[in-house]
Amino acid sequence: MSRTIKVLLAEDQSMVREALAALLGLEPDIDVVAQVARGDEVLAAAREHDVDVALLDIEMPGRTGIEAAAEVHRALPGVRLVVLTTFGRPGYLRGAMEAGADAFLVKDAPAAQLAEAVRKVLAGERVIDPTLAAAALAEGANPLTDREREILRAAADGSTNAELALTLHLSQGTVRNYLSTTIQKLAARNRAEAVRIAREKGWL
Repeated sequence: MSRTIKVLLAEDQSMVREALAALLGLEPDIDVVAQVARGDEVLAAAREHDVDVALLDIEMPGRTGIEAAAEVHRALPGVRLVVLTTFGRPGYLRGAMEAGADAFLVKDAPAAQLAEAVRKVLAGERVIDPTLAAAALAEGANPLTDREREILRAAADGSTNAELALTLHLSQGTVRNYLSTTIQKLAARNRAEAVRIAREKGWL
């Protein structure tokens, strides 16, 4: 008899999390042993429950699913990582793969497909939604540097250059130059549009 696959489910929406847990629980070889609603609770739960596979939603409080994946990958390299997304943003796929994810699927995929992905990653395979893979290839790499992303993310709440300079410990001129370069790279009219474009592509 094959052993049961121990799964951790990280999803901030309780109804979605409980539905996924119930559906996966119907599989005879899968046991959802832990559930968390925050990205910064993933590593501790994975350690405590000695899980085989972690299913991670991308957009969670505390830490994104991609950040949590990177953290688990560094600390517990034996845990397989499946990243789930509501939004098929190409930048998310690239970020997830760089973080060490073994699978990347849209959240509304059939439960049987998700269960099969859990089995496949445990067997050492990589599973990527083909539509998302094609979109990521067509989109190309994220043109923004880490620092440009950091400053654009900080600017998303409407902070002035002076406020950003204070928060990021940079001069106002440096902040202005970074934002100007970022706006140009994204072919945006202003910083608000740059934020929107970067978010839509999963680059932020």
